[in-house]
Amino acid sequence: MELPGRLVLLGHPVAHSLSPAIQNAALRSAGIRLTYEAMDVAPSQLATVAGLLRDAGAAGNVTVPHKEAFAALCTSRSPVAERVGAVNAFWTEEGALVGDNTDVGGFDAAVRRHFGLPHDHGVVVVLGAGGSAAAVLAAVERWDGARARIVARSQTRAYALAERFSRIATVVEHIADAVHDASLVVNATPVGLDGNELPLDPAFLPPSADVLDLTYRRGETPWIHACRARGLRAGDGLAMLVEQGALAFERWFGAMPDRDAMWKAARG
Repeated sequence: MELPGRLVLLGHPVAHSLSPAIQNAALRSAGIRLTYEAMDVAPSQLATVAGLLRDAGAAGNVTVPHKEAFAALCTSRSPVAERVGAVNAFWTEEGALVGDNTDVGGFDAAVRRHFGLPHDHGVVVVLGAGGSAAAVLAAVERWDGARARIVARSQTRAYALAERFSRIATVVEHIADAVHDASLVVNATPVGLDGNELPLDPAFLPPSADVLDLTYRRGETPWIHACRARGLRAGDGLAMLVEQGALAFERWFGAMPDRDAMWKAARG
């Protein structure tokens, strides 16, 4: 397989991301002579940068806030990227950008890693209505008998997302009504990336609920600590970051990466 001309991460901001360390560890382990680099790209510059990367035959990842906008810049998208409406992994084929979404598989793998099994027949509450929330719903709709409730600040985005996943998802405006019987609660917002704000007071959560925060930071997020203090099983987004990155690596190079090396870098 021909190597990409460049390997990048597009986001804004992006300096906090562990993806460069994780992917460069995988590249070194595989003996691939490429360097994965982070690029902080303002939304107004995304289309221009995407064109330059296409011309360079690049591949890479896309993170907040560009996942949905980048999907529109791709000439073709995988079925799962079409379903989610967002792209977090891309490459170049015959001079055109191809988009995929490995967040779906990454989320599913993270749930299994943290809690053992997906929440079949459970109630999954999703906080947020952006591209990450859509990826969560695309995974949940594959779980047998699972239902989802969306809670988001933007009611317009929440109802639009629920309409796309109408077989499993509804919008609930009051958080207490949404989580009272939840089996899994997922934070798919940026809350917790920095500072001490919590996306949800753990006091609202039933004692049997599992908690997954898609946000991650060194030492884990305040919400994870608060949920564990209440006796809940809780995990942060590091497992999803590693797993979606491993799936992206497979797309770029047609081979499985060294996950042990990726995890060592993630925990570094």
